[in-house]
Amino acid sequence: MKQEQPIISLRNVGISYKRRILSEPFWAIKDVSFDLHHGETLGIIGRNGVGKSTLLRMMAGIIKPNIGTFINRGYSASLLCLQLGFIPYLSGRENAILSGMLMGLRKKEVKAKIDAILEFSELGNFFDEPIATYSSGMKARLGFSVAFQVDPDILLVDEVLGVGDEDFRQKSTKVMREKIRSNKTIVFVSHQAAIIKQLCNRAVWIEEGVTRAEGKPEEVLAEYNKFLSIK
Repeated sequence: MKQEQPIISLRNVGISYKRRILSEPFWAIKDVSFDLHHGETLGIIGRNGVGKSTLLRMMAGIIKPNIGTFINRGYSASLLCLQLGFIPYLSGRENAILSGMLMGLRKKEVKAKIDAILEFSELGNFFDEPIATYSSGMKARLGFSVAFQVDPDILLVDEVLGVGDEDFRQKSTKVMREKIRSNKTIVFVSHQAAIIKQLCNRAVWIEEGVTRAEGKPEEVLAEYNKFLSIK
């Protein structure tokens, strides 16, 4: 049976930054290639600092590649990134509205979801207090609760399931599993092999900005773990 055309394709993509005006460019991504298909959960594994988050920012349309080809065949993509746009002196409610808008929702859409955000975050009266008074766990709960209300064609998830207290980690993992079972297309970035194995049906390993392996999670993770064992 002929496979559907990918909804996103990357071919030899590279992304560089200028850290200082006269400095040589730093290549966060050097040579990455893979396809993303409708309804799959693709895990991107790799050590910290190898370019995974940069890759998601490109897929979300925040930055463009310097070299290579990136094709999005008409699908909306949003980056589920905790605490996007949070301002300490604003309340949780005000930050929820601002963060939701930065993720692509209209103000009225965020306001329509505000009760769901409050309920999921379990912040109670703190929801209307400045987030400068929040613990890191409370900020994480608010950030995840806002981000999860965004419902794009493609959900890009950047290392968010290890946040908050133990109860909230279990809760956030549960709703993420439900999202996956609903046939949502998801790209999930992590440096934790166990998370990729549990949640994803295909994986890509990136090392120093280069695609090192792509395929079934257990096969890719075996190569990744072998690499880590000899480092």
